[in-house]
Amino acid sequence: MLSGQLAPMRRGVQIGDMTESAEDFIARKTAQWEKDRETPIRTKDVGRQGHHLWFRKAWTFHVQGSYREKVLVIERLHRQGLQGVAAYRQDDVKPAEVEYRFGYYIVGRIGRASGKWTWGQFAPLIPQADLSQLLSKAQAQKTLLDLVRKR
Repeated sequence: MLSGQLAPMRRGVQIGDMTESAEDFIARKTAQWEKDRETPIRTKDVGRQGHHLWFRKAWTFHVQGSYREKVLVIERLHRQGLQGVAAYRQDDVKPAEVEYRFGYYIVGRIGRASGKWTWGQFAPLIPQADLSQLLSKAQAQKTLLDLVRKR
């Protein structure tokens, strides 16, 4: 092993002198998100002149079966408002509009993120088996609201 590389681990991630498994990461992140539940999340508008504000109302985590250093997540976000100017949709933005964000955390390998759980910066690629499990878990945990409503 080269100097500065992390020792390979089967069930967890070595961070300095400690190890944080995917399950420990999920527990830590869940506690943090519970605590911050009423703090708005800011996302950049595509025009870069404003930010959309959201409340994270529910979430579901799932450890990817084929790669234990990747944790998938679905978040149910409720729109709170807008700061600045939106590139579009200014007139039809409704408070409490529901949107879902699919994402993932992965153990970083480069620079400051090396050995740390880091938000994935690209669209998630999800194996079929894991997608089925993630969606089933999200429905059971009520992260996903009823997708088909009776008329």
